[in-house]
Amino acid sequence: MERVAVIILNWNGEKLLKEFLPSVVRNTNPEYGRVIVADNASSDGSLVLLEKEFPEVEVIRFPQNYGFAGGYNRAIDLVEAEVVVLLNSDVEVAPGWLEPLVALLESEQEVVAVQPKILSYKDRNRFEYAGACGGFIDAYGFPFCRGRIFHVTEQDQGQYESLREVFWCSGAALCIRREHYLQAGGLDERFFAHMEEIDLCWRIRNAGGKLKVQPASVVYHLGGGSLPMNHPRKLFLNYRNNLLMLYKNLDSRRGKRVLCKRRFLDLAAGLVFLLKGEFSNVRSLIRAYREFREMKKFYTPSPLFREDDCIYPGCLVFDFYIKGIRAFSQLWK
Repeated sequence: MERVAVIILNWNGEKLLKEFLPSVVRNTNPEYGRVIVADNASSDGSLVLLEKEFPEVEVIRFPQNYGFAGGYNRAIDLVEAEVVVLLNSDVEVAPGWLEPLVALLESEQEVVAVQPKILSYKDRNRFEYAGACGGFIDAYGFPFCRGRIFHVTEQDQGQYESLREVFWCSGAALCIRREHYLQAGGLDERFFAHMEEIDLCWRIRNAGGKLKVQPASVVYHLGGGSLPMNHPRKLFLNYRNNLLMLYKNLDSRRGKRVLCKRRFLDLAAGLVFLLKGEFSNVRSLIRAYREFREMKKFYTPSPLFREDDCIYPGCLVFDFYIKGIRAFSQLWK
């Protein structure tokens, strides 16, 4: 079995492959891993580009578009490697990016997954939204990162250089033991998009696994390639999937309590949308709750909730909007 497989999922991403794949090929030591592009039935020139300009890259061709979760699940099932890296097609990797991630997994057997430090491709001194320097959630399920709270990202001034345990690793650059990925059931394809990796990481943590961020590994993420930050569709998916994630991964007693409190927070958010005249966001929030009620029948709450030091015990909404906290370092003293 091979050591590491770096898997890039592609769908009509010819432009992104041309811009970002060269750094992955150039900076991925073949002694550590091979680079694979899993193609979700692209209709553009992606496959021609790969054949002509990147003959050293292995290509997996799917007969249809299985989406983000479905594409990665099928690719990881097909690839035989001890460790797999889920790498977005809009990520540039720095020299020596893979070695620290693999070395951490080899030295700490209890660690199941690790992510690099993720900086912005457009502003290389600023953390990127999708993962920054390791992910966390608060007591009510709101995700945030070392280097990013809600929409506010911090400048990278060396404040988060320490290796540390995190609650979730970003799906933009997720390095994970393949066996544990498969045992956990992979990414939840019902989510369609958004928060699949947080849900996967929570399931892994409930099973006793650890996750870490390794800032010695650096990548640069373009981000924002699917939907704008405040797009109603994105808001709908984020709210619905967040509720499903809470329902799945909390035990029933704790889940009822947390979801009850979340209703009040989300009601407040809905009133803000209404007062600002953002009626499409109000409809997205209502739809999210309606579909959550319909979809939760497919899931069973976790039989056991694991107390977790990586869950912030406070309310991120209150700390951000009322107390004015804008940096991760201000949350945990």
